[in-house]
Amino acid sequence: MDRTADGLRLKADCAQCFGLCCVVPAFAASADFALDKPAEQACPHLGADHRCSIHRDLRARGFRGCTVYDCFGAGQQVSQVTFQGRDWRSHPEISGAMFSVFPIVRQLHELLWYLTEAAALAAPVRPELTDAIATTQRLSGSAADVLRQLDVAAHRQEVNKILVKVSESVRARELKRAGVTGPRPDHRGADLVGARFVGADLRGANLRGTLLIGADLRDAELSWADLTGADLRDAELSGAHLHRAMFLTQAQLDSARGDARTELADSLTHPDHW
Repeated sequence: MDRTADGLRLKADCAQCFGLCCVVPAFAASADFALDKPAEQACPHLGADHRCSIHRDLRARGFRGCTVYDCFGAGQQVSQVTFQGRDWRSHPEISGAMFSVFPIVRQLHELLWYLTEAAALAAPVRPELTDAIATTQRLSGSAADVLRQLDVAAHRQEVNKILVKVSESVRARELKRAGVTGPRPDHRGADLVGARFVGADLRGANLRGTLLIGADLRDAELSWADLTGADLRDAELSGAHLHRAMFLTQAQLDSARGDARTELADSLTHPDHW
């Protein structure tokens, strides 16, 4: 199921976008990208139709990084709403504004995704949560000149305060219901690259912003763990219990490894490469 915020789709619809994720970000030749590409320059694999010409073979061709990128629907918002269907190739005079606005709207849509997830978890929904959703959606629909002046970092900071409060209250509520007592693991922002958590009880753990690159989380219990911004690149999730994990995105899963036993919420899917 795609999350929406008052009808605003928070998942990429590439058919309605002008290939902005293939133009705006820069990337360097590495394990994730087969070549260097400067910011605001089209990838050589971007076709005249604004679609990736090697989309089905991205991993095989060395573009794993592209497969884990999610604009949260910002691409179609900027292409069809902010710039009313005018593309940067036919209207080169708008390219600078379009390219500068895209990462701003992407951040706003990412925040909307988290806020919508929080609203689904919270009971009752906090008034400040409802207000934050409305404000963020309004900002996303602003004109390009307004968006370019927006202090998105300050807005993110305020939204994050609300998300932390929701996370803390929901985790406390659900752990109490489950009869889980005592302090839970708090690894917020920790460097746990390559850490071993096979079969670990991480219920209700705080893993916000945790570096879990290459970590072994096979069969770990992660119900009600807060995974906001956790880096799961190449983490081993085979058999992990993630169906009740909080704020877990599809992009995080796409960057990790797992298998058919990995338990996920209905709104998430097992990546093809698992």
